[in-house]
Amino acid sequence: MVQATIQGNKKGRPRVQGSQTAIPCWFMRGGTSKGPFFRADDLPQDQPSRDAILLAAMGSPDPRQIDGVGGAAPLTSKAGIVDVSERDGVDLEFRFAQLQPDSDVVDLTPNCGNMLAAVVPFALESGLLTAHDDTTTARVLTLNTGLVAEITVPTPAGESGRYVEYAGHTRIDGVPGAAAPISINFLDTAGSVCSSLLPTGNVRDRVDVPGIGPVEVTCIDNGQPLVIVAAAPLGRTGYESTAALNGDQDLKSRLEVLRLACGELMGLGDVTGRNYPKMTLVSPPAQGGAINTRSFIPHVCHDSIGVLAAVTAATACVIEGTVAHDVARVGSGPRIQVSVEHPAGEFSIELGLDPVNPQRVIKSALLRTARLIMAGDVFVPCRIWNPDAASPKEEHS
Repeated sequence: MVQATIQGNKKGRPRVQGSQTAIPCWFMRGGTSKGPFFRADDLPQDQPSRDAILLAAMGSPDPRQIDGVGGAAPLTSKAGIVDVSERDGVDLEFRFAQLQPDSDVVDLTPNCGNMLAAVVPFALESGLLTAHDDTTTARVLTLNTGLVAEITVPTPAGESGRYVEYAGHTRIDGVPGAAAPISINFLDTAGSVCSSLLPTGNVRDRVDVPGIGPVEVTCIDNGQPLVIVAAAPLGRTGYESTAALNGDQDLKSRLEVLRLACGELMGLGDVTGRNYPKMTLVSPPAQGGAINTRSFIPHVCHDSIGVLAAVTAATACVIEGTVAHDVARVGSGPRIQVSVEHPAGEFSIELGLDPVNPQRVIKSALLRTARLIMAGDVFVPCRIWNPDAASPKEEHS
């Protein structure tokens, strides 16, 4: 614990209500994503039951997610599960779940830096933490990949005690308006899913793509496994709109061939059914930033760019020899600000470099915002989960 007290899970429990089960849920926006958050103790421990609940809550599989709270897009088909931690040096444990509108798969392998921004606000709102100062800092472990981050949120004093401040002047592209800043300091994100920062052992590789020929790529993972490829060799500028790229079936087919091949090169095996690696087209900056990007997650072009995808793309910018470095415009020194341009604007990352090895990133810091949208219960059919019929191991005290 840094500036908060572990409160424990004492408020509300899952309960049967007629033919449905009501599960306490806090619907949060984190960065440019949103979805339901749950306390770990409010869900069953076994993964199949938990996955079934998440699918039912989101309304997947269905392209419109009409029978759930999902938003019919990958960015709004996400969920978070949070618990207090008994590990030394860690306050909270976060399990991120990526769902898809038209799939029955719950992917627990990737990170999501946007949803991560909502973890500490959620923990405070749901009673897992109690604030004691004007800001609350907690160290969060993402169980999916072992990533650890220190997250700081404003918690001023009000008439009835301290509260999470959501109003502020921080703007992030991809989110309308302004909100209070949430500072995220990532601690050692290299090789979050892959074996290392450069899992192929190379700063660039050549991969054959049917109809194009050899294409040079950089396979990199500094929080998110990415395949970075210059847009020009694929016959694109990299400045196309999201809608244009999502309608470009020829490009998406070629990117998928490239993604599958790179997945094998990165030691990830057959990634056909996985959400990573994500494909990132890069080109020279157009708005005064360091690099321009178009990110696919993995088959839909992102309206902006994910937090950890931006961190990884920024890292590639400062490593000589990468595809990104070829087109990037970055400064030098132990601390470098990298502005990553995307369809909705830009995303600034501050990288701290190892003074002994300037190509090794030892710190990644950024600002996000979050907001509590709704708190209450999400309902799933009792046939999906009935807590009254849970085994003794799964019963809630």
